[in-house]
Amino acid sequence: MLKKKLLALFLITSFLASFIIPNAYAETTFQPEKFPYTDMQIQIMPEFDYPEGWAKDTPSLLVGQYGTFTNKSGQDFDGKVEITVPANEKGFQAYLVAEFPEDNKPEVQRPFDVDKEKGVISWKPSKAIKNNESYRFVVEYYTSAVDVKDKRSFTYEYNNPTEIGTLDLIFYAPMDAKEITLEPKAPNNTKSEYGEELFYYQYKDVKVGESYKYSFSYQKDGFKSTLDAINEKQPPNDENHTGVNGTATDQISGGSGGDRPLIGIGGAVVIGIAIIIAGVFVYLGLKGKSQSAPKASSSKATNHHPKKQVVKKENKSISVDDKKELRKKLLNGKIDQETYDEEMKKLI
Repeated sequence: MLKKKLLALFLITSFLASFIIPNAYAETTFQPEKFPYTDMQIQIMPEFDYPEGWAKDTPSLLVGQYGTFTNKSGQDFDGKVEITVPANEKGFQAYLVAEFPEDNKPEVQRPFDVDKEKGVISWKPSKAIKNNESYRFVVEYYTSAVDVKDKRSFTYEYNNPTEIGTLDLIFYAPMDAKEITLEPKAPNNTKSEYGEELFYYQYKDVKVGESYKYSFSYQKDGFKSTLDAINEKQPPNDENHTGVNGTATDQISGGSGGDRPLIGIGGAVVIGIAIIIAGVFVYLGLKGKSQSAPKASSSKATNHHPKKQVVKKENKSISVDDKKELRKKLLNGKIDQETYDEEMKKLI
């Protein structure tokens, strides 16, 4: 009798486990449609910068995706986030994955993996994303998708995996580029203070599966990056413009689209690269990786922090490299004007 009871208990347990185990697995499987974006900003930057070891006669294409999604799966999520990337595209090189665990705080890098077969980059957030909780992240990568002929050209396509409240795409023309053509034509464009042309698209209430494709072409001599060209230009004559030195982009809006700036910056003075959309100054997020961010453990994640000068100048106790680093953070949206001023005072 006892044997029959134990056998029955075993069969019942096995039957229930067949349901419980798959459900537990589902909790750690990322399903994009259950994580809709409140906002997604994509920055497409040909020849903006070159990662370490990149062939200088091959134009780079830097793409940054800055998103905020909400966990609508009905349960806490403790698995890996997956974002589609062109992992099999020529020259693909994942550069950065980071999250923003706190508002108004620097990003924190995360170890990541690239699955070329699936075409995704994945990482595990530092803590579980609770049900109905929002999560902010940045993914940056390079490709050598720019074709060099009489004109340089590339195509960029974004296939939306989930609903998006506000989708922004910003194309950066290389510094000193001419005969720039972008199709479909951008409804908004302007120039930065250094003469770099910016083209901006915005879409509202984007549905799952919608696709956006763009063709970009331009004429340009040489292979100097935009950052190198900016550094060589004579900056405005004030203490806030001492040149920049760094790579990649960072820092997106803390909000969910609407009429808010993509990247807010208080006060009437907008320093750095800006565009005017519907009468609102929008501070774009060009910034290097945080010095305070921990180094990603993946071998694919490389750090390109400029070396700081330890010995300070005799007359002005401000290291030139430290000053440039602060200026880079201000120009690229890493810090605001108030923080910049405070840090400069510490160096004086």
